[in-house]
Amino acid sequence: MPRYPTKRAVSAGGIVVDPRADGWWVLLIARRNAAGELQWTLPKGGLEPDEDHETAALREVAEETGIECRIEEKLGVIDYWFVWRDDRVRYHKFVHYYRMAAVGGDPSARDDEAEEVRWLPIDDALACMAHPNERDLVRKAVPEHGRADAT
Repeated sequence: MPRYPTKRAVSAGGIVVDPRADGWWVLLIARRNAAGELQWTLPKGGLEPDEDHETAALREVAEETGIECRIEEKLGVIDYWFVWRDDRVRYHKFVHYYRMAAVGGDPSARDDEAEEVRWLPIDDALACMAHPNERDLVRKAVPEHGRADAT
């Protein structure tokens, strides 16, 4: 593999959770990976100029899901490496994630970055999520996910 220059990339996103009578639910999006396979993941995206992490996370969740949210707490940062061959750059990406609660919106108002948006019971969400590091953050967002009244 050729040696590409390394750059840093920063994104922000949200783990949108909803405590319901039948347990905790999580909002996920589905998008295609580089191989064309559909993957369930958390909504996230890059920061706009002069935008802080929190503002970017709220904007990206709203754009990709159509759901307006409020931030409840910062959960952590995931970092990983990837190569963007079109740019011939190797990126070290840092994604800042926040636990969020939905306050309004409609999935029909989302952009086309995701093929599908779906609320799932937490165990179903964990079973279908593509990335282990995102699953870990969902578990951190709802450590007592067996009880809908846990906060």
